[in-house]
Amino acid sequence: MKLDKGARVLIAMSGGVDSSVAAALLVEQGYDVVGVTMKTFCYSGTGDHGKTCCGLDGIIDARRVADRLGFPHYVFDVEEQFARDVIDDFVDEYALGRTPNPCVNCNSNTKFRDLLLRGEQFGCQAIASGHYVRVEHGPDRSRLLRGRDPAKDQSYFLWGLPPEILPRLLFPVGELTKSQVRDRARGLVLPTAEKPESQEICFIPTGDYRDLLKRTLRARHPALEPGRLVLQDGTDMGEHDGYAGFTVGQRKGLGGGFDEPMYVLEIRAETRDVVIGPREALHAHGVRVTRPHWLGTPPEVETETLVQIRYRAPAVPAWVVSRDAESIELRFREPQRAVSPGQSAVVFRDDEVLGGGRIAGGLRRTATPNAGAASVDR
Repeated sequence: MKLDKGARVLIAMSGGVDSSVAAALLVEQGYDVVGVTMKTFCYSGTGDHGKTCCGLDGIIDARRVADRLGFPHYVFDVEEQFARDVIDDFVDEYALGRTPNPCVNCNSNTKFRDLLLRGEQFGCQAIASGHYVRVEHGPDRSRLLRGRDPAKDQSYFLWGLPPEILPRLLFPVGELTKSQVRDRARGLVLPTAEKPESQEICFIPTGDYRDLLKRTLRARHPALEPGRLVLQDGTDMGEHDGYAGFTVGQRKGLGGGFDEPMYVLEIRAETRDVVIGPREALHAHGVRVTRPHWLGTPPEVETETLVQIRYRAPAVPAWVVSRDAESIELRFREPQRAVSPGQSAVVFRDDEVLGGGRIAGGLRRTATPNAGAASVDR
């Protein structure tokens, strides 16, 4: 996408240093910048309500940056949409024994969908954010690429974007490292230059998601009721106080007295059992992904691609075993640990994000790696 100098661009501002520098770069490039911050949830009810990335402090800091750089800033309330698309889904997934990724839902649904709407209302030709990703705009289509800084790349969270909006997106810090962003902020004397990064989920300022589940789920919901800790063969090994407190790969909270360290292997919501086992039992030879969403051309069956199953995990080689409109199954070249239902699996071709989906579970059968293998059993 080629924009004329002076074109109007809407920039999403969380009040952090990344979106602040993204806004500053747009101003430097001569664009007519409009800043917006989305109020996504109610900020009352906790002493820390203002200190999350989307909290009241973030709104104030975003406005200070806009004033410093000389462009208008607006706040829009999307609390209802955010509750429906992100918080409700978050609670539902934990109730089913899965581990959700709310940032993916927020970006795929509430954030960029609403930004596009607001941008149209302001007459903006493009939408920008402070994500560490890149968009390559070609004559036929636009491609979403990893950010240059491998330590900060956020492409994992953006596989659910509607592909039709890619030509209208700008990610000004995608070519920079985090240290370069900090340096630019200091050089511009931005109010957010030394602001620390927010680590918690924005709508859980206490840091404990179980607080939200206890407030939201009905009394005596099975997810919060005691259940059994069992081995894979069904041997009873003790009791837990609610399967919503566990995720696949977890080691803490399982008690002691075992001959070797134990990990969560599976959560069986229908029986409230949490299945535990040794570290080697965590390994899966493949992954099944549901509701796949594609930004680029989907990989063909029996071809090799790259798949990333956690934000901080590397993308690893995998063969496409099967693919249809509802799911895709991939077999890893090397077994992977802790394939967690509810998390995202993102498919890449080199640095390009092809798409992704939600992990339904790991595939367990060992097979001799070859591109022509037909199937993998669960």
